[in-house]
Amino acid sequence: MTHPSSTLTIPSASAMPRHVAIIMDGNGRWATKRFLPRVAGHGKGVESVRDIVEACVERGIEYLTLFAFSSENWRRPAEEVSLLMRLFMTALEREVSKMHANGIRLRVVGDLSRFDEKLRRMIATAERRTAGNTGLTLTICANYGGRWDIMQAVNRLVQEKPGAASYTEEELGPYLAMAYAPEPDLFIRTGGEERISNFLLWQLAYTELYFTDTFWPDFDATALDQAILSYQQRERRFGRTSEQIVEQKKAS
Repeated sequence: MTHPSSTLTIPSASAMPRHVAIIMDGNGRWATKRFLPRVAGHGKGVESVRDIVEACVERGIEYLTLFAFSSENWRRPAEEVSLLMRLFMTALEREVSKMHANGIRLRVVGDLSRFDEKLRRMIATAERRTAGNTGLTLTICANYGGRWDIMQAVNRLVQEKPGAASYTEEELGPYLAMAYAPEPDLFIRTGGEERISNFLLWQLAYTELYFTDTFWPDFDATALDQAILSYQQRERRFGRTSEQIVEQKKAS
């Protein structure tokens, strides 16, 4: 199923976001503040992932998308990149059975061709194992970039429908990496930075943005609730006026 674009149709807006997308920033700085190696921050960050997944399930959130490794993160020191890959494999080994038991579906999106064969096999196995689950859809964006996503979608569209004078948003939409999910309602970035950093550039067109100084290892269910409260206090207009929204509420 492909979900419509918010620039073409007006999505329904509910009090609880259907889809939350998070840039999990601040692991290394969390560790440095405690005179610990950066690896300790990344390890603690995995625990936060577990806690937030559980909190999203409890709150009835349908989609959770986490930016685990960007296409620009290869620029980090080789030792840290290697450690992140090992952490990813360890997390898959430990968590997939629990996710499956709790009805969670796992998806991994991004250019996986740069990962070694063992990790790619583990990802494919985890996705197949949880494919039939109907609870929370947890998407891990790994070696993902928003510009990469748009370009791979354009290239696939042109390959499958060559020769057209022009293409539309509706035609491109199904080729985007996350065509299976509605656009995020709420975007959260931890760690104090206020950037989107090449994450879901197409999909965030009308998403509510929330930035917090809290480092990811300290981000818990209470912090998630604060982000959701901020979201609930906003008026989602999707290009309309406040008066139109008031009239719509009266009519319904």
